[in-house]
Amino acid sequence: MAGSAYDVAGIGNAIVDVLSYTDDAAIARLRLNKGVMTLVDEARAEEIYAGMGSGIEVSGGCAANTCSGVAALGGRAAFMGKVHDDQLGAIFTHDLRARGVSFETRPLIAGPATARSMILVTPDAHRTMNTFLGACVELGPEDVEEKTVAGASIVYFEGYLWDPPRAKDAMRKAARIVHAAGGRMAMSLSDPFCVERHRDEFLSLLGHEVDIVFANEEEITSLYRCDFGQAVERVRKDCQVAALTRSEKGSVAVDKQGVVAVAAEPVARVVDTTGAGDLYAAGFLYGLTHGHDLRGCGRLGSICAAEIISHIGARPEADLAKLARARMGA
Repeated sequence: MAGSAYDVAGIGNAIVDVLSYTDDAAIARLRLNKGVMTLVDEARAEEIYAGMGSGIEVSGGCAANTCSGVAALGGRAAFMGKVHDDQLGAIFTHDLRARGVSFETRPLIAGPATARSMILVTPDAHRTMNTFLGACVELGPEDVEEKTVAGASIVYFEGYLWDPPRAKDAMRKAARIVHAAGGRMAMSLSDPFCVERHRDEFLSLLGHEVDIVFANEEEITSLYRCDFGQAVERVRKDCQVAALTRSEKGSVAVDKQGVVAVAAEPVARVVDTTGAGDLYAAGFLYGLTHGHDLRGCGRLGSICAAEIISHIGARPEADLAKLARARMGA
């Protein structure tokens, strides 16, 4: 959208990630569900944290990771999400702003603490996530910054926001504003369990309020309850654009004109898959807002995802803009 203040405005759970390497024995000892995201209460979060080895803390959350990636590519990004006025809230705020993302949501003064996600990474590069949502559940329509949303080419939100009821109202408000301003609404399906919880509502969203959808193969086949090829045809009818990731098989980008398969970018060693989908979305959205065709958008997404899975953590360590220029020119 010409003249937009932001390429992408993200709305999502503002979470501080606590990442640690571990092994399958520790996963079993802590009674964790390997390879998926599980919501936990504050007491369980403290139990898991106490049982983890040494780790690193960095601001996370799916949409925040995507916005960080857009900014790293040279795009203009803003984020809306709820933190508490506490130490982890300060870490989240400083980290996001330092990466060039506008973040102006007012923190909570009372109520639940800033959200945190304990992410345990096993040698096979699978990540087991246990998330205490804390202040995130307080996100509501009043936190939707109308000027920011109206000034964005694309507003992007994570499917996890469909769990807290007030966040649903916030997303519908954002959709009304961005569409009235001539922009587009995008969402990620987040994970298969999220799809199972909200299948009917997600199908309605794709048919009426969401223009662009991101999903991995398991999520999109779960949504439509069919095989991948059939799901591709179904989503083409429901959305303007769909970006569907398939791990080492690459991705498929879809619009009303056709379907484009994009190969995965080579990576020397897969270290940690945390944030791969988030950074794929960052590259794809950057491409959409900077005039790339579907193949170019998918290639940018794959380049960003490959960088993220080459190290621990969901924020780029390399100069992502430089890397993208070099790889896209290859």
